[in-house]
Amino acid sequence: MGGSALIQLLVLAGIAIFLILRLRSVLGTRDGFEKPPVRADARDDQTRPDLEVIEGGPDPDIIDHVDADSDAAKALGAMKAIEPGFSVGDFLGGARGAYEMILMSFERGEIDDIAPFLGEEVHQTFVDVVGDREGQGLTIEANFVGVRELALVDAEFDDDTQEAELKVKFVAELTSAVRDNSDEIIEGNPNDIKRQKDIWTFARAMGSDDPNWKLVATGE
Repeated sequence: MGGSALIQLLVLAGIAIFLILRLRSVLGTRDGFEKPPVRADARDDQTRPDLEVIEGGPDPDIIDHVDADSDAAKALGAMKAIEPGFSVGDFLGGARGAYEMILMSFERGEIDDIAPFLGEEVHQTFVDVVGDREGQGLTIEANFVGVRELALVDAEFDDDTQEAELKVKFVAELTSAVRDNSDEIIEGNPNDIKRQKDIWTFARAMGSDDPNWKLVATGE
């Protein structure tokens, strides 16, 4: 009896090992994070027509920034039609960096460094302001802290010229102090952080070889 029972146990053990190996070959092994099994009702939901993504529907890259039915959304759609690689999100990321670069170069009076990124009118205005400042012997001591708010305000597109304009709101924090020719502070405080709001308009011909957007208007 003892030998017969041992043989039966060995057979059952062999069957168990076979089943384990078979299951591993089908299911794999669980190691670390894995997605939980999909419930049958969840699989059913995925095939429901009302949950399917409709081809040609709203572009998240657009409606994340402007209302889907707005003129701005239509303008952005027209820009993408001319230049499919254009991304609103990427543009705003670039605008954040451009804002700091242009603002701080203006404060330091280094207009030549940012001339390629300025429209003609803005460039001339910056040159005039910096010239007046230097004529009075004034200098600005400024330090950029960071952009606290960034939003697309409006978008326009000219079908005839393919010129695009994007208006962006910036709320930034910086320190600023104006010194006279004797290095005395006459305005501001280099240790006080102030909040500054700007609305800048950038323009570019879509589909052109020049990838740079130019600052064509400033305001609040």
